[in-house]
Amino acid sequence: MSRTTVFRTALVAGAAATALLLSGCVAGENQSAEAVAEGDSLEGQALNIDFATYNPLSLIIKDQGWLEDEGLEVTWVQSAGSNKANEALRAGAIDVGSTAGSAALLARANGSPIKTIDIYSQPEWSAIVVGEGSDIDEVADLKGRTVAATKGTDPYFFLLQTLEAEGLAPDDVTVENLQHADGWAALQNDAVDAWAGLDPIMAGAEEAGATLVYRNVDFNSYGFLNATESFLEEKPALAQLVIDAYERARAWAAENPEETAAILAEVAGLDESIASKVILERSNLDVDPVPGDAQVALLEKIGPVFVELGDVASQDQVDEALATLIDDSFVTQADPERFAK
Repeated sequence: MSRTTVFRTALVAGAAATALLLSGCVAGENQSAEAVAEGDSLEGQALNIDFATYNPLSLIIKDQGWLEDEGLEVTWVQSAGSNKANEALRAGAIDVGSTAGSAALLARANGSPIKTIDIYSQPEWSAIVVGEGSDIDEVADLKGRTVAATKGTDPYFFLLQTLEAEGLAPDDVTVENLQHADGWAALQNDAVDAWAGLDPIMAGAEEAGATLVYRNVDFNSYGFLNATESFLEEKPALAQLVIDAYERARAWAAENPEETAAILAEVAGLDESIASKVILERSNLDVDPVPGDAQVALLEKIGPVFVELGDVASQDQVDEALATLIDDSFVTQADPERFAK
């Protein structure tokens, strides 16, 4: 049996044990997570949840008002990047937040009490970007140059993987730690030579004349929806409602791609043609939402990079994070039809 299978088995067993404790009886095989959780009404309960332009499903849920229609008191907090979502989760400012898979692993390995409960996308959302007229034509040309990247996010790890793949070391470049939008601004102002970009800002940069000099979809980790352990333990019925909304949003996006692009365009301040490129060409929202082997396999490759760079103290911490990060007990019982009325 593989290590990943062991992880998944342990997680499923743990979820089942939790359900039994919550229900006080043996749950039926087809019971929903809400049924085995507390039976109290969700009316008036508070939920702090993020929305992000790199997570189109979050934008749909916010736009459609499904959670509010259930009587919740919802506070929406915008995440400018995975690092900001992780900061808010760790501080308890939000219950549920959107990050890249790499960022979720980094946070968990460094002690953040989060669990990944859903996969919201499999995107190609990062690439190495240079400005119009740049003399940088390939990754080798980055040696000795300055690159903007947001540390703790997928574009940063995309940069590290790119350098390694092309025979460069991390110290062959100077990384300017800037938030995503600030990185694009720095590239426009010639304050940096290149930028590890993130959609949808990156798609807008292309329209403005920027060039993607290196792309590799395999270096982009999945979109992870994370929740704090305390939220999952204390409000399982509310957590299930969030997941049900996410899976309804996934179906809604497939049925309404143009409207999804329009929502992204409005929130991100983009032309609809740019938003359409992000949604239709670089965001696979029709991905298996259950986190598991595919995501763990990718993160197993990224984890040692954290240790090598000193972002995580030891490989043991990475391994422990990989073993405990995923909780698929809610998404495997998702009921998107709950919001299809």
